[in-house]
Amino acid sequence: MARLTFALPGGGTVAVETRYALNGGYAGRDSQQVQHHIDELAELGVPGPATIPTLYPLSGTLAVQGDDVQVPHGRTSGEAEWALLVPEGATSSDDYLVTAACDHTDRALEVHGVAWSKQSAPDFLGDLAWRWGDVRDAFDSFTLRAWVTNDGVDELIQDGSPALLLSPDYWIERLGEAGLLRSGTVVMSGTIPMLPGVDQFADAWRVELAAPDGTTSRVGYTVEVLPEPWQ
Repeated sequence: MARLTFALPGGGTVAVETRYALNGGYAGRDSQQVQHHIDELAELGVPGPATIPTLYPLSGTLAVQGDDVQVPHGRTSGEAEWALLVPEGATSSDDYLVTAACDHTDRALEVHGVAWSKQSAPDFLGDLAWRWGDVRDAFDSFTLRAWVTNDGVDELIQDGSPALLLSPDYWIERLGEAGLLRSGTVVMSGTIPMLPGVDQFADAWRVELAAPDGTTSRVGYTVEVLPEPWQ
């Protein structure tokens, strides 16, 4: 599995060897905003979920840090999220980590199965992480934003905060009861609505999760579309 390293706000680093990935979906606190995201995906031909929120267990190898992704066609895109990680040796949820994240997804495959589409592309995680116990009370006041790059022009595509999403504590309670918060687990939060009129099928994605004091966790990567297969 991947070994990811995160800077800590007070200095130093922490490493997590990822073993499991759990991707939340349709996980907004506001039912109208959840419906907005369902409607966004419906425009792309993606059927709505049977229940909300959803959870997609994925291979831990899909949780990565990096600056590029190679994709089979031009209809893939990211999603601004936070990620919760369970480091080895954590004795309580205070020891868990939160970081910026971007869930890259194959939108063409998503029409045939959301779980398949999630399994086909990586979850990019940020460069800096906070101990959950240190930011639990302030996390709703963080900002969560995403930008895309199209033809060399950066555009804001998502602008909100973790307060729009179910909190890490919601997932800690539910997944803990289910026995799914094992060492090396990465939990992806689900995403916030995209701004209308911005092309999500972009040349690059960037996500920032920022604390009120300006401390920021960043994800940034380019998207390379591979040549057509020879058949």
